[in-house]
Amino acid sequence: MKKKLFISICARGGSKGVPNKNIKKLDGKPLIAYSIILSNKLKQYFDVKLGLSTDDLKIKEVAQDFGLVTDYIRPNLLASDSAGKLDVIKALYAHHQLDDYVADFVLDLDVSSPLRNLNDILNAFHIFEKEPETLNVFSVSKAHKNPYFNMVEQDENGYVHLCKPLNQSVYSRQSAPEVFEMNASFYIFRNEYFKLNKDSVFTEKTRPFIMDHICFDIDETLDFEFMEFLVKNQKLDFEI
Repeated sequence: MKKKLFISICARGGSKGVPNKNIKKLDGKPLIAYSIILSNKLKQYFDVKLGLSTDDLKIKEVAQDFGLVTDYIRPNLLASDSAGKLDVIKALYAHHQLDDYVADFVLDLDVSSPLRNLNDILNAFHIFEKEPETLNVFSVSKAHKNPYFNMVEQDENGYVHLCKPLNQSVYSRQSAPEVFEMNASFYIFRNEYFKLNKDSVFTEKTRPFIMDHICFDIDETLDFEFMEFLVKNQKLDFEI
């Protein structure tokens, strides 16, 4: 029997860095379409229920054009710049639980970080099989900067120090402890995670899925233009 998988797609209107970002066309398709298309591919492996959280009617219409129909409108409280993504996911999942729906897993596919593929998601789910105590998994990329080697912070006197100094000096990035950056592309939670009322994606049983290819989220126009260059010029060795 297939596991029940609730997929959340969260797309707020009013993006400031890139106007209309979530429905801006990337290689001919609205950005949100990539998350919907990937969700449909997952139906071969899971019993999928798909939910959309948006406060924008235009986004809702575009999602409907790609088969994602919803009666849910994101509350104003969760539609501000300061609203946290985790609270948005929780509210959307809770809305769908009103009709006694309970998933085995919840997967959030970030609209603005679409450089992922089906194998990424399936391999991330394998982590739960190999490490059954795992509560949640999220995608990361190898970091270009390292707090043990070349990231600094200022103290109250304006002097700079390494963010995470070690007992002995580190003279190269390669010899520093490996660190990762969150690329926001996807988050997977066991249903049990939501029973704990956590206010963070970090728990004592959280694991990373380390992507072996380029992945980044779109915060500003330059990010979008670079991603468009990669996709249009077939610079990616995987299909999104």
